[in-house]
Amino acid sequence: MRTVRTDRAAAAGAVVVALLVLLALLAPVITSITGQDPYRYDRSALDPASGLPAGPLGGVSATHWFGVEPLTGRDLFAIVAHGARTSFLIGVLATAVSVVVGVVLGASAGYLGGWWDRVVGWTGDVVFGFPYLVFMVALGAVLPPDVPRTLLLVVVIGFFGWPRVARVVRSATLSLTRRGFVRAAQAMGSPPWRTITRRVLPNLWGPVVVVATLSIPERIGLEAALSFLGVGVRPPTPSWGRSISDAIGWVQTDPMFLVFPGLALFAATLAFNLLGDGLRDALDPRTARQGAR
Repeated sequence: MRTVRTDRAAAAGAVVVALLVLLALLAPVITSITGQDPYRYDRSALDPASGLPAGPLGGVSATHWFGVEPLTGRDLFAIVAHGARTSFLIGVLATAVSVVVGVVLGASAGYLGGWWDRVVGWTGDVVFGFPYLVFMVALGAVLPPDVPRTLLLVVVIGFFGWPRVARVVRSATLSLTRRGFVRAAQAMGSPPWRTITRRVLPNLWGPVVVVATLSIPERIGLEAALSFLGVGVRPPTPSWGRSISDAIGWVQTDPMFLVFPGLALFAATLAFNLLGDGLRDALDPRTARQGAR
């Protein structure tokens, strides 16, 4: 934490992440204070002739902080705030799925080696190179509409993300298996599962935290991309990706409709990457030694 605090970029990323998380968690409270709702239409905020927001900058005012959505008049700040809940929920849960699967497979492959290591490596290569966006588009077209789309996104995005985690964990596990405390546990007859859970996994949290922090913005971006392609969460559930997709058709007449959801997605991605880079520098012994010099 001391290293992250001294890194201005990482500290700024941490502050932005904290603010976005608070916005996502408190979205219903904040929007209720402003008197807005992401599902409520407000035709009075639109120009009756064109359906565009009335007023400059997409209808930005003291009532509508980010303006309103064309044709519907829905408050854009409420959409962005509630869309953060959707994006963060999918991003964090999908990352958790990737981390759990990747840690189990990567640690077991690095510790056991042999045929199991080869099977995990080959499977990871296949999954890593699989065109999952095409698969997700096809899956969304054939599944019945009553399947929860959020759960589907979490499972699919999380499953296709485990190979990267497994590679990092496997590499760290191979290094740990040559350490004295692991060899001592093996010499004393400790079963493999006990050695992995008691000796190996506690020393893997550093790289796991780093790779998880760097993976969250990627998962948020994937959810936005899938929503942009029309196979993400279904309307009227707010989503940054679908808001960006809807705003593409209004760029010429109402560019502010694209600016605020795009800035929210950009800020979340940049902040998580800055925080992840700072954590990586703090937890990397080689970086720490260079900083000490």
